[in-house]
Amino acid sequence: MFNQTFIKISTITILLIFLSNCGGLSKTDARKIPTNAQERARKNVEEGRAAGLGNILGKGGTNFEFSTSNPLWRASLEILDFIPMTTVDYAGGMIISDWYTDNNANFNESIKISIRFLSNEIRSDSLKVIVHKKTCKNSASCQVRILNNSTISQELKTTIIRKAALLEKETKKKR
Repeated sequence: MFNQTFIKISTITILLIFLSNCGGLSKTDARKIPTNAQERARKNVEEGRAAGLGNILGKGGTNFEFSTSNPLWRASLEILDFIPMTTVDYAGGMIISDWYTDNNANFNESIKISIRFLSNEIRSDSLKVIVHKKTCKNSASCQVRILNNSTISQELKTTIIRKAALLEKETKKKR
């Protein structure tokens, strides 16, 4: 009997502690709060109310890197806008295209381009461009190989770096 009474009192005490820490509900205007979760998250970031481990650990402000502020990323997407993409992952630092065959080329050959971002700096060692070539004799017999140091990968890398340098120059002029 004492054990049951003790459990009831303990439960009520814990419940009261949790409820007293809620602080009540504040009234909000539903017209000012977006219903879409992504829009709410974007609004919280803009207002500086985003959660991060830096705030919990007492390190202070958070630095948000957005893909639109990275000239290498923007240049890569602009250069490869003609080719369908399978993976575009800014957080993972990767762009992978789908298999692509040029209308004027041999229909038995196609290429796939992978770009890995190693740094945000505009330098030749900041990205790695890998070109895969698929050659098919028929629909059941295809061979895939990596074109190491191919002309295509070198030209893509050079073009992306040039475009990124121009984009960064334009951004600095606007500021």
